Amino acid sequence: MREAAEPSEFSLSEKPANLSRRRFLLATGSVAGALVLGIGLPVGQARAQTAQQTLPPGTRVPAFLEIRPDSSVRFLSPFIEGGQGIFTAMAQIVGEELDADPATFIVENAPAGDEYKVMDSGMRITGGSQSVRTSYTTMRRLGALARHMLLQAAATALAVPLASLRTEPGKVVHDASGQTLTYGELASRARDLPVPPADAVSLKDPAQFRWIGKPVKRLDAWEKSTGQAVYTIDCRVEDMLHAAVQHAPRLGMTPGAWRNEAQVRAMKGVHSVHRLPDAVAVVAERWWQAKRAVEALQVEWLAPADAELMPADFSSDDFARTLANAPGDGQEAEVKGDLAAGLSAAKTTLSATYHSQYLNHAQLEPPSALARFNADGTLELWIPNQAPEMFQGEVAKRTGLDASKIKIHSPLLGGFFGRHFVYDGAMAWPQAVELAKVVGRPVKLIWSREEEFLRDTHRPMAAVRFRAGLDNEGYPLALEAVSICEGPTEGISGKQGDKLDPTATEGLTGKSYDIPHVRIAQIYKKGPVKLGYWRSVGNSMNDFLYESFLDEIADHGRLDPFELRLRLLKGNARLTTLLHAVADLSGGWKPGPYIAEDGSRRARGVAMASPFGTEAAAIAEVSIENGQVRVHRIWEAIDPGSIVNPAIVEAQVNSAVALGLSQVLLEEAQFEKGQPVARNFDLYPILPPSRMAQVEVRIIESGAKMGGIGEPPLPAVPPAVANAVSRLTGQRIRSMPLSRYNFS
Repeated sequence: MREAAEPSEFSLSEKPANLSRRRFLLATGSVAGALVLGIGLPVGQARAQTAQQTLPPGTRVPAFLEIRPDSSVRFLSPFIEGGQGIFTAMAQIVGEELDADPATFIVENAPAGDEYKVMDSGMRITGGSQSVRTSYTTMRRLGALARHMLLQAAATALAVPLASLRTEPGKVVHDASGQTLTYGELASRARDLPVPPADAVSLKDPAQFRWIGKPVKRLDAWEKSTGQAVYTIDCRVEDMLHAAVQHAPRLGMTPGAWRNEAQVRAMKGVHSVHRLPDAVAVVAERWWQAKRAVEALQVEWLAPADAELMPADFSSDDFARTLANAPGDGQEAEVKGDLAAGLSAAKTTLSATYHSQYLNHAQLEPPSALARFNADGTLELWIPNQAPEMFQGEVAKRTGLDASKIKIHSPLLGGFFGRHFVYDGAMAWPQAVELAKVVGRPVKLIWSREEEFLRDTHRPMAAVRFRAGLDNEGYPLALEAVSICEGPTEGISGKQGDKLDPTATEGLTGKSYDIPHVRIAQIYKKGPVKLGYWRSVGNSMNDFLYESFLDEIADHGRLDPFELRLRLLKGNARLTTLLHAVADLSGGWKPGPYIAEDGSRRARGVAMASPFGTEAAAIAEVSIENGQVRVHRIWEAIDPGSIVNPAIVEAQVNSAVALGLSQVLLEEAQFEKGQPVARNFDLYPILPPSRMAQVEVRIIESGAKMGGIGEPPLPAVPPAVANAVSRLTGQRIRSMPLSRYNFS
């Protein structure tokens, strides 16, 4: 069992120490930092020599790696682990070039710091399925630099030429003398060597890979399966108080008079009661005491005249109709050919309006934050986040502290989905900081599930007006899609920018189908609901809309939807191969309806998506049981170009399928009278295990530029399901979730 902190220097200790993670938390209250310390690689002179240099990203070896006397490797990951397997992938990539078995790695989230901005863009965020694909070469080079330093140390120790040495996992070998030195034995010598120039090392030929491309066992599986993994909600520090909040029922409202303040202050364990900009808070010795007290507080909520208020009569159903009826042709995001000419030349035309719903993030771990002001003027925060430097900058802006005085700890995330970026009004940490400052003690704030549903940001709602013109054979000559929506980036900024928000139309734009005349546009329509990024962002809704309308085109032209896609992809070898692969995986394209072995009447649907540099194709098999859609199987073929760990890829596909099924079958965030209808999972159903489909995955490594993994498998799933249902029932599916339809 491993416990660890993040010291500003890599400390030295000849003997590693081991403590139970839970015992350590209770004994000291510290959750971040390496408790098990070995001999850093490198420290001392090397740090002094490199401290003033401007080095290429990922070459400041001391910031990332520590090799211990037992040859285990402590690695600080620049990307946040939240169940997607990035710790394991990073260990594989770095370990491959270091020549160290990934199983010997102890991986932790790195603190905020410029040295961890290793993405090709110069940024550091864990999102957009960018982690591996934008740091792959950089992180391989990091491992190679560390290996080179160990070889240099061994050459000195053995008094032999460096060229006469080679490595095997965890050790350096001198074949001529038969001598070997473990990495742990060499670390003390390597620690004072300067980091070699980035171009001093060469990377392995992929044909020599030991671990990249292999289904290496997940490094975090043991701690998670035994309850030892630490999330923000688990964090404790000495002398800590707990806090809970009650938010205003509508966005923009502020607390007025409290009718029973004295009674609440007298409740067991209550330390203090506080007024926040849009909430009230109770600080107590225990969280349940704080929760019960704050929920008992009777607050008069005010609606300031100058505030940006959620309208008291806002209805998401009404807003959906408003979007669908918005006038105008929109601002163009993509144009190919001449739409008017294509429609004029068409033998037949068709049009339809499609709709996507608001969605909650609904991650397993509710928002929480632990804030501690220290005697030296620093502020420490333990917060769930996907971008430590982004949060460090935001904390500095809000508190007035210099960024150097703010230490961001990044525990494991209990759910991703784009929830943990900087969203004004949807984060717990500003409240925790304010409360810690006022009470003079560390404060851990946890939002109840009800408060999370009240303040979560949402995936946008959209209405898309489609038009298509078909030729004599029923194939599309022209296609127009006008999306009426507010994109997530526009929603976060609160306004439309100088340029169109690409996240509003991705999944409508950039299609590989050979349609001569295409026009994709957006009509910006601001709504009162707070928006945020959601897994696969615009693709999660727009691929459903586009791919479902493509099937409607096939129906109108009396064409098979699979053959239609093949025809439109003619000349695109990569996507043609992918489409054939998913058909082969499913046992051959079989649209139906047909009678299955169990006597049920079934049909299949197909869809494709190209998000985040990866290509995906899915086939869904469905039936109707007691008026509900039953998805029996999902076959998905995915081509990310190249991969690091096929087991993680398959797990990510299964995860994305589950979320894709959940949104198409069940999920919807509804608003009535300016408030969310659902405040917990009783009114916001998510996919239960009983409705999960059997999933089969085929990974194709085409050799194209590496794409993402976490988000790309999702967008093709909802339209594949909708298209299957349409074929089975004869009822055209133009919106989600399917629970709104009557299939009895």
